Amino acid sequence: MPILPLQSAWWNPLSWDAPFGVVAAALFVIVTARASATYLLGRFLRRSSDQSRRASLAHRPGFQAAEEKLNRWGAPAVTLSFLTVGVQTMVNLAAGFTRMPLRRYLPALVLGCMIWATVYASAGFIGIGAFMTLWRVHPALAIILVALVVVAVIALVRGQSRGQSQDSARSQG
Repeated sequence: MPILPLQSAWWNPLSWDAPFGVVAAALFVIVTARASATYLLGRFLRRSSDQSRRASLAHRPGFQAAEEKLNRWGAPAVTLSFLTVGVQTMVNLAAGFTRMPLRRYLPALVLGCMIWATVYASAGFIGIGAFMTLWRVHPALAIILVALVVVAVIALVRGQSRGQSQDSARSQG
Protein backbone atom coordinates (compact mmCIF):
# COMPACT_ATOMS: atom_id res chain seq x y z
CA MET A 1 0.00 0.00 0.00
CA PRO A 2 1.54 3.32 -1.03
CA ILE A 3 2.04 5.87 1.73
CA LEU A 4 0.76 8.66 -0.49
CA PRO A 5 -0.72 8.22 -3.98
CA LEU A 6 2.40 9.80 -5.53
CA GLN A 7 4.84 7.41 -3.85
CA SER A 8 4.78 4.88 -6.67
CA ALA A 9 4.92 7.49 -9.43
CA TRP A 10 7.63 6.85 -12.03
CA TRP A 11 9.25 10.22 -11.34
CA ASN A 12 9.65 9.59 -7.60
CA PRO A 13 13.23 8.37 -6.94
CA LEU A 14 12.03 6.73 -3.72
CA SER A 15 10.16 4.19 -5.83
CA TRP A 16 13.08 3.42 -8.15
CA ASP A 17 14.65 0.03 -7.71
CA ALA A 18 18.13 1.30 -8.60
CA PRO A 19 21.46 1.82 -6.85
CA PHE A 20 22.35 5.23 -5.43
CA GLY A 21 24.72 6.02 -8.31
CA VAL A 22 22.03 5.44 -10.93
CA VAL A 23 19.52 7.59 -9.05
CA ALA A 24 22.08 10.37 -8.57
CA ALA A 25 23.09 10.22 -12.25
CA ALA A 26 19.47 10.39 -13.39
CA LEU A 27 18.80 13.36 -11.11
CA PHE A 28 21.98 15.03 -12.43
CA VAL A 29 20.75 14.69 -16.03
CA ILE A 30 17.31 16.03 -15.09
CA VAL A 31 18.56 19.07 -13.17
CA THR A 32 21.22 19.84 -15.80
CA ALA A 33 18.61 19.82 -18.57
CA ARG A 34 16.25 22.01 -16.57
CA ALA A 35 18.90 24.53 -15.49
CA SER A 36 20.38 24.71 -19.00
CA ALA A 37 16.95 25.32 -20.49
CA THR A 38 16.39 28.12 -17.97
CA TYR A 39 19.76 29.67 -18.90
CA LEU A 40 18.87 29.46 -22.61
CA LEU A 41 15.47 31.05 -21.89
CA GLY A 42 17.32 33.94 -20.23
CA ARG A 43 19.55 34.33 -23.32
CA PHE A 44 16.46 34.31 -25.55
CA LEU A 45 14.71 36.92 -23.40
CA ARG A 46 17.82 39.12 -23.54
CA ARG A 47 18.03 38.84 -27.32
CA SER A 48 14.34 39.72 -27.58
CA SER A 49 14.91 42.66 -25.24
CA ASP A 50 17.88 43.88 -27.27
CA GLN A 51 15.85 43.72 -30.48
CA SER A 52 12.97 45.65 -28.97
CA ARG A 53 12.43 49.19 -30.23
CA ARG A 54 11.68 50.40 -26.71
CA ALA A 55 14.44 51.38 -24.32
CA SER A 56 15.53 48.27 -22.50
CA LEU A 57 16.57 47.90 -18.89
CA ALA A 58 19.65 46.10 -20.23
CA HIS A 59 20.91 49.31 -21.84
CA ARG A 60 21.00 51.34 -18.64
CA PRO A 61 24.48 52.02 -17.19
CA GLY A 62 23.58 50.60 -13.75
CA PHE A 63 22.37 47.36 -15.29
CA GLN A 64 25.45 47.10 -17.48
CA ALA A 65 27.73 47.54 -14.45
CA ALA A 66 25.77 44.88 -12.53
CA GLU A 67 25.89 42.60 -15.57
CA GLU A 68 29.67 42.93 -15.79
CA LYS A 69 30.10 42.08 -12.10
CA LEU A 70 27.68 39.14 -12.29
CA ASN A 71 29.42 37.74 -15.34
CA ARG A 72 32.83 38.08 -13.70
CA TRP A 73 31.99 36.95 -10.14
CA GLY A 74 28.59 35.30 -10.41
CA ALA A 75 29.67 31.72 -11.15
CA PRO A 76 29.82 30.84 -7.42
CA ALA A 77 26.27 32.19 -7.10
CA VAL A 78 25.17 29.76 -9.81
CA THR A 79 26.76 26.84 -7.95
CA LEU A 80 25.43 27.86 -4.54
CA SER A 81 21.92 28.45 -5.90
CA PHE A 82 21.53 24.67 -6.21
CA LEU A 83 21.52 24.46 -2.42
CA THR A 84 18.33 26.53 -2.30
CA VAL A 85 14.73 25.98 -3.23
CA GLY A 86 13.33 28.34 -5.85
CA VAL A 87 16.33 30.65 -6.14
CA GLN A 88 18.24 28.42 -8.56
CA THR A 89 15.73 29.06 -11.34
CA MET A 90 16.06 32.82 -11.04
CA VAL A 91 19.87 32.68 -10.83
CA ASN A 92 20.08 30.54 -13.97
CA LEU A 93 17.64 32.83 -15.75
CA ALA A 94 19.67 35.89 -14.70
CA ALA A 95 22.91 34.22 -15.82
CA GLY A 96 21.37 33.69 -19.25
CA PHE A 97 19.83 37.16 -19.42
CA THR A 98 23.14 38.80 -18.54
CA ARG A 99 24.91 36.56 -21.03
CA MET A 100 27.29 35.00 -18.51
CA PRO A 101 30.08 33.47 -20.62
CA LEU A 102 29.77 29.72 -21.00
CA ARG A 103 33.38 29.24 -19.85
CA ARG A 104 32.24 30.51 -16.42
CA TYR A 105 28.66 29.26 -16.44
CA LEU A 106 29.18 25.62 -17.45
CA PRO A 107 31.67 24.64 -14.69
CA ALA A 108 29.44 26.36 -12.11
CA LEU A 109 26.39 24.59 -13.54
CA VAL A 110 28.01 21.16 -13.53
CA LEU A 111 29.29 21.53 -9.96
CA GLY A 112 25.91 22.85 -8.75
CA CYS A 113 24.02 20.05 -10.48
CA MET A 114 26.36 17.43 -8.98
CA ILE A 115 25.74 18.87 -5.51
CA TRP A 116 21.98 19.02 -6.07
CA ALA A 117 21.77 15.46 -7.39
CA THR A 118 23.83 14.09 -4.51
CA VAL A 119 21.77 15.90 -1.89
CA TYR A 120 18.42 14.91 -3.38
CA ALA A 121 19.45 11.31 -4.06
CA SER A 122 20.43 10.92 -0.42
CA ALA A 123 19.30 13.29 2.33
CA GLY A 124 16.59 15.03 0.30
CA PHE A 125 14.59 11.95 -0.48
CA ILE A 126 15.33 10.37 2.88
CA GLY A 127 13.60 13.39 4.41
CA ILE A 128 10.68 13.01 2.04
CA GLY A 129 10.49 9.30 2.86
CA ALA A 130 10.52 10.07 6.60
CA PHE A 131 7.71 12.60 6.14
CA MET A 132 5.68 10.10 4.09
CA THR A 133 6.10 7.50 6.84
CA LEU A 134 5.04 10.06 9.45
CA TRP A 135 2.00 10.90 7.29
CA ARG A 136 1.02 7.23 7.11
CA VAL A 137 1.51 6.59 10.82
CA HIS A 138 0.21 9.86 12.25
CA PRO A 139 -1.23 12.36 9.70
CA ALA A 140 -2.14 14.92 12.38
CA LEU A 141 1.47 15.05 13.56
CA ALA A 142 2.64 15.49 9.96
CA ILE A 143 0.26 18.44 9.53
CA ILE A 144 1.50 19.96 12.80
CA LEU A 145 5.09 19.57 11.60
CA VAL A 146 4.30 21.37 8.33
CA ALA A 147 2.52 24.14 10.26
CA LEU A 148 5.54 24.55 12.56
CA VAL A 149 7.87 24.83 9.59
CA VAL A 150 5.61 27.45 7.98
CA VAL A 151 5.49 29.46 11.23
CA ALA A 152 9.29 29.24 11.58
CA VAL A 153 9.83 30.46 8.01
CA ILE A 154 7.41 33.36 8.50
CA ALA A 155 9.14 34.32 11.76
CA LEU A 156 12.53 34.16 10.08
CA VAL A 157 11.41 36.33 7.15
CA ARG A 158 9.78 38.87 9.46
CA GLY A 159 12.86 38.97 11.67
CA GLN A 160 15.11 39.60 8.69
CA SER A 161 12.86 42.30 7.25
CA ARG A 162 12.67 43.99 10.67
CA GLY A 163 16.45 43.86 10.96
CA GLN A 164 16.89 45.31 7.48
CA SER A 165 14.44 48.15 8.15
CA GLN A 166 16.25 48.96 11.42
CA ASP A 167 19.61 48.94 9.61
CA SER A 168 18.33 51.28 6.90
CA ALA A 169 16.82 53.60 9.55
CA ARG A 170 20.19 53.74 11.33
CA SER A 171 22.06 54.49 8.11
CA GLN A 172 19.65 57.31 7.26
CA GLY A 173 19.62 58.79 10.76
